[in-house]
Amino acid sequence: MGDGASVERGWTALKLEGRFPFSMTGVLASFLQPLAEAQIPIFAISTFDTDYVLIQRGNLKGAVMALGAAGHEKVGDGDCG
Repeated sequence: MGDGASVERGWTALKLEGRFPFSMTGVLASFLQPLAEAQIPIFAISTFDTDYVLIQRGNLKGAVMALGAAGHEKVGDGDCG
């Protein structure tokens, strides 16, 4: 990294799984609403067929709990420390 570069470490990514057609609305919003209500800051990245939500590691456990309470289910072996 060059001089003056700003770095913020300690983030982890949650990947929204599924094939969501363009006609389907509110997918990302349904994922972000419980996090907003739990006051968990995020950074969202969307691609053509996948959405990622970056969360600070210290908020991961609370995020997983909030998402589970909202009906989202965890898939995969990611660490929820």
